[in-house]
Amino acid sequence: MTGAREQAPELREETVEFVAREIQVRGLTGPAVMFLEASRPYHPLGSQAMLFFDPVLRGLFGGDLAEAQRVLADDAGIERLIERLEEIDEEPGYDA
Repeated sequence: MTGAREQAPELREETVEFVAREIQVRGLTGPAVMFLEASRPYHPLGSQAMLFFDPVLRGLFGGDLAEAQRVLADDAGIERLIERLEEIDEEPGYDA
């Protein structure tokens, strides 16, 4: 059981990176950050919202979303995702 606890922060960081890159590829970095920031007061409803949006998120990200749900249901996970999206937005890139 101890190994699973030690691996959780690593797994969370991998999941945050995956979700952030998927959002970036779709060109939704700005709207995602605004949505996450605006939804902070409603965080207690987050886990229920994840159940509601599960079919949409599966179509968007594919596969099993259990770890993504854990990240988005946690204040620290949401904060880290916002930080990562802002970092990605500041990275130099090429406009299409």
